[in-house]
Amino acid sequence: MKKLFFILFCVQTFVYTQNSSRIFKEASVQNGDILTVKVNDGTYKIRFYSSQIIETSFIPKEETFSSTSHAVIKQPDNVDIYLNDSGEKVIFKTKTTTVEIIKSPFQIKYYHNGNLITSEKKGFHKKENNDAIELNLTSEEVLYGTGARALGMNRRGNKLQLYNRAHYGYETRSELMNFTMPVVVSSKKYMIHFDNAPIGYLDLDSEKNNSLTYETISGRKTYQIIVGDTWYELLDNYTDLTGKQPMIPRWSLGNFSSRFGYHSEKETRNTIQAFKNEKIPVDAVILDLYWFGKDIKGTMGNLEVFKDSFPNMKKMVSDFKKEGVKTVLITEPFILTTSKKWDEAKSKGILGKDEAGNPFTYDFYFGNTGLIDIYNPEGNKWFWNIYKGLKDMGVEGFWGDLGEPEVHPSKLLHATGTADEVHNIYGHDWAKLIYDGYKTNYPNERPFILMRAGYSGSQRFGLIPWSGDVNRTWGGLQSQPEIALQMGMQGLSYMHSDLGGFAGANLDDELYVRWLQYGVFQPIFRPHAQEEVPSEPVFRADKAKALAKKAIELRYQLLPYNYNLVFENNQKGKPLMRPLFFEDNTTSLFTNSTSYLWGNDFLISPILKAKQTEQRVYFPKNHYWFNFYSDELEEGGKSKDVKTTEENIPTYVKAGSFIPLTSVVQTTKEYSLHAFDLHYYHHATVTKSSRELYNDDGVTANAFEKKQYEILKFSSKTKQKSISIQLKAQIGENFKKSKKEINLIVHNIKSKPKKVKTNNKKVEFTWDSTKNQLVIPVQWDTSKSNKITIKL
Repeated sequence: MKKLFFILFCVQTFVYTQNSSRIFKEASVQNGDILTVKVNDGTYKIRFYSSQIIETSFIPKEETFSSTSHAVIKQPDNVDIYLNDSGEKVIFKTKTTTVEIIKSPFQIKYYHNGNLITSEKKGFHKKENNDAIELNLTSEEVLYGTGARALGMNRRGNKLQLYNRAHYGYETRSELMNFTMPVVVSSKKYMIHFDNAPIGYLDLDSEKNNSLTYETISGRKTYQIIVGDTWYELLDNYTDLTGKQPMIPRWSLGNFSSRFGYHSEKETRNTIQAFKNEKIPVDAVILDLYWFGKDIKGTMGNLEVFKDSFPNMKKMVSDFKKEGVKTVLITEPFILTTSKKWDEAKSKGILGKDEAGNPFTYDFYFGNTGLIDIYNPEGNKWFWNIYKGLKDMGVEGFWGDLGEPEVHPSKLLHATGTADEVHNIYGHDWAKLIYDGYKTNYPNERPFILMRAGYSGSQRFGLIPWSGDVNRTWGGLQSQPEIALQMGMQGLSYMHSDLGGFAGANLDDELYVRWLQYGVFQPIFRPHAQEEVPSEPVFRADKAKALAKKAIELRYQLLPYNYNLVFENNQKGKPLMRPLFFEDNTTSLFTNSTSYLWGNDFLISPILKAKQTEQRVYFPKNHYWFNFYSDELEEGGKSKDVKTTEENIPTYVKAGSFIPLTSVVQTTKEYSLHAFDLHYYHHATVTKSSRELYNDDGVTANAFEKKQYEILKFSSKTKQKSISIQLKAQIGENFKKSKKEINLIVHNIKSKPKKVKTNNKKVEFTWDSTKNQLVIPVQWDTSKSNKITIKL
């Protein structure tokens, strides 16, 4: 139960001018934990969701407060809250975070650990007929967020529209893309989430007066401030507020066969057979819009198999599944007036309407159309039944395309409001429709939901975003790490790109290979493109095919490591791709996106330009770094020009890391963690180290909560003349214990050890004097711990 304490203390004040006409009237606590502050033009409601999350709402006079949030799902924690009214100011605080309300001149300020983080400048006010909220910034802070855009890592200085819109063929700069979100992240380790769905703007100090301004056409005047002592704590707090991402199915970490598009069953089968013939691993095939029609135009909205081209779809899907290949189908929310479903959709009243109550129709690229009103309960139910029919046919995943929605006239009316009021949450709620349907009809399965648009908190529906119709050029590739890193900082950690690029008939094998090599270390590995140039490696030139195959095989070897990242994201909100400044606070890294961390242990520096023979790489401080391919050591805190090779991109492993690798499998259906290589990167400076590796069946929803899992724990202790490595396991009570066959490979052992013992019994080992690697075969019964001692 929350406790409210009345206190006496002082907080240092810094006076800024707020809305000069706002006059403090009174402050009181309601419902035990909400501070209500009445002013002359309205009322503030301030509450703590936790000791590090504060929500402030302003309700103008003659308006009523709406408690509905499309982003926030957290219930307030039971934290101790302290209140003091000193006469000049009101203090409302937890042990770590403080709200200070100065009565005259009126001012609201926010502190974390005693440090001022931000304050209201004008607070709520009217700006050119829009509602606006203006806050103060300090001059030095770097700003991130606002959704998916290509602007450079520091987004400060831009006034950015909040209106989800596709940008076909973008390259190094795109101010407006498919995911716009009312989220701003500061280099001072705080976030501000403006909790309101209608369209608007975020002005990140475009006038260079140290102001952050949110504008909107209507809706709530509510924002949350989230703080954290570390970047990981900050994201953990934010994803507690807006929802953690469910674990994706393990197969979705594999390679996809995808293009725009496969025209027939024969073409689809031949493509998957080509992967099998070349022994290139593949886990899924994605069918674009030809599955429901022969032509691009005029058929959207059919939403049923076009049997002329796919006469045996159900059998094809079943045959692929037996081979370990999942089928994913594209769907769109548009029902064309020429489609097979038009009359049904019109008669059932499931489409967005005009003022007269008729279906609102309009022209766009694919034809004359209506839009499914997912806010109408009947429309929601109708759309889910389409998905249910496809799922019952054996389809394993769904692709939601054009979900901004791509064309969404302002005069179109939904059951809950105007197009402009729901535009930015349409993709979000579309993903929710599918996610909720799975929970009802397939509660033990993890959905795969690929979506081009969404909103704050969309991660909790399992939504997997991609970066839209990027140009198939080096410029298109160069913006991808930035977009993925930014989205990971906003909770959507599976942002990825069409590998190889989507738009344009540009056949560039070097670009294609470098993009796929980068893709090994991005969340989803999915080559996809317009069909003028093949996206699948099996149809590329021999050299490109061989290099792509090598990249894909490495992706599969990394499955245990990558799957553990899925678990970390699910539990703590940690992104899979992480900016270097998450680990190294060097100021220049705040704007760096050309290198990044893949999980905790990999440093990745993708090759983003043609014919790069050398690449400048910065190695984060306080660590030594091993070249993943050669074991060459680099000292942290320095930059170096490293030689590049055709076979891979610069990839390094942090000293002290345990990296699990498995044998290459052709699909994740063959994957097992019963046998694997465990690489330990020994360095004398790392005296203690520990890592964990999560494992489950890869398909069951909420496997961890159902105790159907194992967590393998690896730790090391290094002394002058010995290394001890301990293996322990935490086994869920509903998970079957197993014996593991592990090749323990210890790197950077420069002379042959005197002896190696496992649980005090001497064992055989091999030492490679050329590679300076020690290999110890270990049989491990995970119901017991296992200690390996190496005498140097």
